[in-house]
Amino acid sequence: MRRRNFLGASVGVIVGATQAWPKTAHGIFHLNTPLPPPDANDESFWKFVRMQFPLTHDRAYLNTGGLGASPYAVIDAVKNKMDELEKISETGHSEELWKEIKTDAARLLGCDWDEIAFTRNTTEGINIIADGFPLQRGDEVILTTHEHVANAIPWVEKSKTQGIVLKMFEPSLSSQQENIDRIEKLITSRTRLISIPHGVTTTGLIMPIKEISLLAKAKNIWFFVDGAQTPGMFPFNLHEMGCDAFATSGHKWLMGPKETGLLYVRKNMLDVIQAKFIGAYSDNGFDFAKQDLVLHPSAQRYEYGTVSIPLRVGVHAAFKFIEKIGIENIWKRDQALSTRLFNALREIPDIVLLSPENSSMRSAMITFKHKKIPYIPLQAHLDSYKLRTRGVGEAGLDALRISTHIYNSFDEIDRVLEGIRTAKA
Repeated sequence: MRRRNFLGASVGVIVGATQAWPKTAHGIFHLNTPLPPPDANDESFWKFVRMQFPLTHDRAYLNTGGLGASPYAVIDAVKNKMDELEKISETGHSEELWKEIKTDAARLLGCDWDEIAFTRNTTEGINIIADGFPLQRGDEVILTTHEHVANAIPWVEKSKTQGIVLKMFEPSLSSQQENIDRIEKLITSRTRLISIPHGVTTTGLIMPIKEISLLAKAKNIWFFVDGAQTPGMFPFNLHEMGCDAFATSGHKWLMGPKETGLLYVRKNMLDVIQAKFIGAYSDNGFDFAKQDLVLHPSAQRYEYGTVSIPLRVGVHAAFKFIEKIGIENIWKRDQALSTRLFNALREIPDIVLLSPENSSMRSAMITFKHKKIPYIPLQAHLDSYKLRTRGVGEAGLDALRISTHIYNSFDEIDRVLEGIRTAKA
């Protein structure tokens, strides 16, 4: 639906509390305007939220775990800032602006603003960590067997070029204590780092980060978390979780611009995780003639060079968009959609669910396979129902993954189920 048609097309659709939501000329609520409390159980509210996205209605987009859709508020923020800066041909760099954006990011993530660095994506954050920890030949790093390529390739490269030893465990889908025990069994006197995902990309399993942090601390081991899949999906607090570092992307569940990311490094780890790629803005003063350099006292030391301020302004708009809706409401919606899908899939013959049965261990990513149909032809069949899904070939799963977010609906879930039921071997 085009924005200019919003007001006419929405008559009779936006009812109840959503009638009070203030709108711009093209139907987008003002980010700085007080709004009535959103109701996570009100379908008219979620229809209103769906109208904030240019995302086509011609197909159901169910791959937020790969790439999130951005709302108009984010898109317009990027465009407007680009127009503003191009008129004067300036970068727009401002530590005051950066602090403002990071402050809102920190409120969502549960940390301090000066523990956050801007990155291009989760992959860049992981590489900063892999290069920054002072690991030596023979040191051991613990990972899962279900890593996304972004948290696999950097460590494989370190094993080949620096002699780091990689040790892996199969994530348990039935017990968080099993996951803790499997990690503990791999720990030796040479273990220096645990590097695992918060939300496992293959199955949607949510790992027990707080408990693993306690184990790592007790064993004097560093702990890094690949957080690509969780910010913007459900609430959590990095300080309470206790990990040493956490990398994420702005372009998935946060619904920010593409090529945006965040890296969290706990304050007491800033001098441990070395900044290897540095330049302008990484420092807190330097004297080239004297060869003196003081790195920035915050996580900004991991940033360098000319950057896109429009993209950073765009990810800021994404934080505000989430804040207006409420991360708790977003999680309720994501859970409602994914639970409907999960429960219905259990009743379909020949479907094997690969996501946790226990809802407390399950994210809004549901992974399943068909006993008689490989995932590629099954995905092609679902394509004919205009459903965008994601194949899961990692770890030999031969499965499909459905990600449900706030722009999805129960009608789309029903379409997924219909497509699966009609699939033929």
